[in-house]
Amino acid sequence: MRLHFLVLAKDREYVNEKIRELTNLKVPYVIVCGEPLNSPNVVYRKPMGKYDAINFGVKLVPKDTEVVVLNDVDTKIHNFHAALNHISSEKTDLVFVRTVVVGGAQSRFYAFEDSIRRRLLIAADGELMLIKYRTLKEILPLVPCKAEDTYVLFELLKRGSSVIFCKECYVETERTRSGRKEEDYKRKVTTGIYQALFYVKPHPLIFLFYSLLPLVSPMLLILGKTGYYWMRGILLGFLDYIRGDRSGIWQTTYKN
Repeated sequence: MRLHFLVLAKDREYVNEKIRELTNLKVPYVIVCGEPLNSPNVVYRKPMGKYDAINFGVKLVPKDTEVVVLNDVDTKIHNFHAALNHISSEKTDLVFVRTVVVGGAQSRFYAFEDSIRRRLLIAADGELMLIKYRTLKEILPLVPCKAEDTYVLFELLKRGSSVIFCKECYVETERTRSGRKEEDYKRKVTTGIYQALFYVKPHPLIFLFYSLLPLVSPMLLILGKTGYYWMRGILLGFLDYIRGDRSGIWQTTYKN
């Protein structure tokens, strides 16, 4: 199977580590980096959102590619063969994998989210996604969206494509550690998911889930301070969407 990695990097941090990892995996790749870097297979693109980096980067992927592997630069890949086995099926169009967070509160949130996604695909993780090249070309260009991974998921589900959440393969990464940064992250993702819902009408159960989310988010308060920041992030993200935010770029609110 002819696959090609398309790695997305906001800046040069982690680029060298990712190059070593992909070299060890013996896979072809191109890295779209938001900072100029004189390195083979690394192409500069001014940061305008991950959706834009994907639209730009796919043009650099060889035309005979069968599977495009979208990968965030700040990740370490484990058990990649498991995801490959799934995408090798002629019927499967998209595979996304588990995200394992080192430190911080995100690990608790992913555990909760994963328990839902075993039954209902409410969101995708874009840290590592394998998608058939022909399928990706059909939905390009991606529209401005802060949750481009979930937009891709919803678009494929709407088309009746086969999507698999692979739990055997996973990526290891770091996430927010402070409460305010946790709120910031949740705000961005929540806005992006409602943007994706605006562009694509997914399964009614998914639509119902997000219709109720702002109402039930105060239940997160039982988790203490972490739940408080999750709730605030969800509500602020929903308000950003209601106020008309349709951009695919996120400006961090909290610096510390």
